[in-house]
Amino acid sequence: MKTLKYILFLLLIVIIGFSIYVAVQPNEFNFSRSKVIQAPASVVFNKVNDFKNWPSFSPWLEQEPNAKLTYGEKTAGVDGSYAWSGEVLGEGSMKTLDVIENELIAQHINFIKPFESESDINWIFEPTDEGTRVTWQMSGKQDFMTKMFTTFAGSIEQMTGPDFERGLFKLDSIITTDIQKYSVTVDGITEHGGGFYVYNTASCKITDIESKMQEMMPKVINYAMSNNIKMAGAPFTYYHKWDLENNATMFSSCVPTTAKVISSVSDILTGQLAPFKALKTTLRGDYSNLEEAWETAMKYVTDNSLEFVDDGPMLEVYVNDPMTSPNPADWITEIYIAIK
Repeated sequence: MKTLKYILFLLLIVIIGFSIYVAVQPNEFNFSRSKVIQAPASVVFNKVNDFKNWPSFSPWLEQEPNAKLTYGEKTAGVDGSYAWSGEVLGEGSMKTLDVIENELIAQHINFIKPFESESDINWIFEPTDEGTRVTWQMSGKQDFMTKMFTTFAGSIEQMTGPDFERGLFKLDSIITTDIQKYSVTVDGITEHGGGFYVYNTASCKITDIESKMQEMMPKVINYAMSNNIKMAGAPFTYYHKWDLENNATMFSSCVPTTAKVISSVSDILTGQLAPFKALKTTLRGDYSNLEEAWETAMKYVTDNSLEFVDDGPMLEVYVNDPMTSPNPADWITEIYIAIK
């Protein structure tokens, strides 16, 4: 009998000691994971901001792809929400509470099953030289039952941190694939209307054309804007010479105008294109695919027995602005090659 009392006494001491140990564990948790994704902040932000995109990168839905998802009336921005139900995932819901465009998304998550709890989620987007640093943060309070659970199963960070890392890895892969999408389409024969334009011209190595163009085009656009010159369309590049053998090119960076402009500066000139018959080819995607687009257009000319116009215009028209269309997959470039 004394032995039983002694065992019960020891057991009581263990229970009290364990309860004290659990009780003194932190009342809150806070952890995060980060990854640099080589894409503009707006592209990453837009992917995360809409819950309808989450199945593509959620590490938990990857574990149970057949889980039932229910979306709210809004899925993006403040008050956007969705809920899930599954055998592995249990039940829960998430709602967006606050948004600072391209900078921050604040959310709240409620777990119903297998046990009730709630947490705050923050997404932070910071531009870097390499792209965008994406930070996925989770914080919340720990009641006694949660503390007891984590005592045996490991901290919430130990359990959830690897999932955050997996989710960021998938997000990176999906966005990288998205921004690399492109297509080249030969639209066929068309009539280019020509017109007046202001421009500057340079000769350089073909390998230096990108850096040279980044210097020249803004100068022409800024001249037109600062002098209130009405633009007649999208800016374009006019290729006058392309010598692969000698790695040499001569080109003009141009802005079309509604009327002839008398330039007030020496390095900005005025030109005029006469209307001409052209083969039109369209690239949808990053400018790095322009070489393929030009090769496709040139091959079409040869394969269809079309004839180039000697010294005829060869234009590259930038239909939309990368500043307003940050995803390279959305960029549209039209190529016009003068033919007889």
